Amino acid sequence: MATSASTIDLARISSMDCTQAARLLASVRHATLNGQRPRVLPRPVIQESWGRMLLGGVDPDRDFRSQLLGVEELEARRRASPLAEVMPLLRDALVSVADAAHHIMVVCDAEGRVLWREGNATVLRKADSLGFELGADWSEGVVGTNGVGTPLVVRRPVHVFSAEHFVETHHQWTCTGAPVTDPRDGRLLGVVDISGPLTTMHPTMLALVDSVAKLAEARLRENHASALDRLRSVAAPVVARLEGRAVAVDSHGWTAAITGMPPTNRFALPGSLAAGHTWLPSLGPCAVEPLPGGWLLRVEEEPQPPAARRLVLDVRAPRRWSVTVEGGSAGGWTHELSPRHAELLFLLCTHRKGRSASELAEDMFGDPARTVTVRAELSRVRRYLGNLLAHRPYRFPEDVDVDVLLPDHPANLLPHSTAPAVRAARRVPEP
Repeated sequence: MATSASTIDLARISSMDCTQAARLLASVRHATLNGQRPRVLPRPVIQESWGRMLLGGVDPDRDFRSQLLGVEELEARRRASPLAEVMPLLRDALVSVADAAHHIMVVCDAEGRVLWREGNATVLRKADSLGFELGADWSEGVVGTNGVGTPLVVRRPVHVFSAEHFVETHHQWTCTGAPVTDPRDGRLLGVVDISGPLTTMHPTMLALVDSVAKLAEARLRENHASALDRLRSVAAPVVARLEGRAVAVDSHGWTAAITGMPPTNRFALPGSLAAGHTWLPSLGPCAVEPLPGGWLLRVEEEPQPPAARRLVLDVRAPRRWSVTVEGGSAGGWTHELSPRHAELLFLLCTHRKGRSASELAEDMFGDPARTVTVRAELSRVRRYLGNLLAHRPYRFPEDVDVDVLLPDHPANLLPHSTAPAVRAARRVPEP
């Protein structure tokens, strides 16, 4: 009777001699790319990435060098990136470790462009030979499975060792990357990565990089709290003098002062906001006035526009997902989604008759008992969708048209997701 192949894991790779581990992974990759069943299976995160690369036409035999960013554009991206705020922290936590371990620290933006690169001088020169340079594009679709592009897609820390890289010219390399998200709105900011020659692999790198990425997010959260306090000192006296319903928010919708309404931590704002008038599902029509560091929203006590007739969920991009509400005089209103909300809204879009909390928990976690998490997340979703999301069961009203914009191939559907129902929709077997 034939036995199923086991799946290799990082612990097993780490326990082996680097040359031996590289040889084993090369045989796994060779068999997989030639349609054969290897004697051990690649890790699921690697196997799924290889599948995306084959669908995308990435050449497994040789690398592709994208055009580097010009100096001016590189500097502009650095200035615009919130990661600039945490670069001193990242340097203190990682550069000396990377240098001693014959690694380099690389920080990329959400598109996979290398914005900062520091560490061991010898390794920096080796990185140059791979095209791992300032301004280079290291997204999956350009250079294949790697410790920058793959964490950007799956939204979690990933270690890629030797022949786990899809492109053969990167097999002498090991890299570990962790995504950094903006605590203000859940937006993906980029990846912090530690890379070096395969002989320098260390099993603790994954935990180290993940911890430092979380420290960076914590620092951004502290900085945001300070900025919100500054806005509050300006906005609170203004709001206190107003009649009716009004709220002062920062550019990400976080509340600094509120009157005439129950306390609310955050209001979802459209992708672009300007002085004048707007409509928010959670508030209705609002007059918008600028404040230093934010906005004053004064709810206009007029009949709300007709209920939205169309909701569009866009999950085509590998890293950016959004929901757009259309209809009535409100025009279009778009909200960028967190990974968890993208999963939940996709599941609800595919079950128009609705899902109970336990059914969604089964869909999301394979455990119908995890209803508390589901209810908490959907409560957050209702803050920006308002009455467009009904409950008992959770569903979209029948008079709302729902469209889902899907990627070209099912394998690229929410590739970060490990939810059983999403994996089934991607037609990826459970590991």
